[in-house]
Amino acid sequence: MLSILSRLSLVTKIFIAIILGFCVALLFPSFTPYLSLLGELFIKALKSVAPILVFVLVMSSIANFKVGHNANLRPILMLYVVGMILAAFSAIVASQFFPSFLYLNVDAQTGLQPAGSLTEILKNLLLSFVANPVQAIAEANFIGILGWAVGLGVALRHSSETTKQVLTDISHAINHIIRIVISFAPLGIFGLVAVTFADAGLATLKNYAQLIAVLLGTMFFVALVINPILVAIVIRSNPYPLVLKCLKESGITAFFTRSSAANIPVNLDLAKRLGVNEATASVSIPLGATINMAGAAVTITVLTLAAVHTLGIHVDFMTMIILSIVATVSACGASGVAGGSLLLIPVACGLFGIPSEVAMQVVAIGMVISVLQDSTETALNSSTDVIFTAAVDIASRK
Repeated sequence: MLSILSRLSLVTKIFIAIILGFCVALLFPSFTPYLSLLGELFIKALKSVAPILVFVLVMSSIANFKVGHNANLRPILMLYVVGMILAAFSAIVASQFFPSFLYLNVDAQTGLQPAGSLTEILKNLLLSFVANPVQAIAEANFIGILGWAVGLGVALRHSSETTKQVLTDISHAINHIIRIVISFAPLGIFGLVAVTFADAGLATLKNYAQLIAVLLGTMFFVALVINPILVAIVIRSNPYPLVLKCLKESGITAFFTRSSAANIPVNLDLAKRLGVNEATASVSIPLGATINMAGAAVTITVLTLAAVHTLGIHVDFMTMIILSIVATVSACGASGVAGGSLLLIPVACGLFGIPSEVAMQVVAIGMVISVLQDSTETALNSSTDVIFTAAVDIASRK
């Protein structure tokens, strides 16, 4: 039995855990309190590894980034940034029209207060950015962590190759640890699902179904509407032959691998067959696999706003704009492992003063729906890398 389970993919194990958790909640609701420890341990593990993960990966990525001499790189980077911002804003619009609500265990003594005026939000944001780095990591202040990671990453770009290699090795070690933590996701999710459905009943299933619909619907909108519009502006012709080809040959593979990094060889081969300049593709596609995360921006935004709606926090238009930018910056730091974008949700939650304990519950909920969410997100992320690279290259040849 154990040998059979060991051969199953993480997606399959999570799917089985969800079914078993639901069955236990339905048939043995009195037994679920004993399973709550599994979910609590999983959330605690995510909470402990997330701050250092964000800090090391973002710093290492920036420190090791090498700007080539290819003139096509800048417009590709511009498309990456614009695409992520529009993806995040699309998620905001979808969440406003179809608000989702989560089942969160919020302690009445946490002192959670809705965000005040825009001035207060900006003040809190700036104070979070300049927080002591050690304190930021210790208190899981993800906005401060992100600020210090970017700053140190830029400064370390001029360091020796040995130093950069050390950063790369540390980032690989952190990725190894997070893979170990996520390998226990089926057990944690089993406990979380059992407790959640036993406490909240079928109403939770309905909320999760709507949450999944908003997430996937927004990602499909970005893939089939936003991206084609951006490509059409660049190549000044019908974008759908290119977009659909990339979705078919890159997106489907990425859907099952659930890793933008693992899909790099597929994208490089596709770019070659599309006639893309090899010097351009060899830089932009690996870079895109690291920082171009439109799907992650959607996930971070939708789940953050679901928490905001659940907690009754008001969101005005200017705050939405700020959230789009925060989600975009956060998405750039998403880990390449399965479910990596979920660990960036606390960054956006921090914008609204949502405590880390509550934010990590949102992360755990994201893990429950990750069977569909993460696969679709990766398909969008990876296919967009080659779509934008090919579009800029085609435009340069006209």
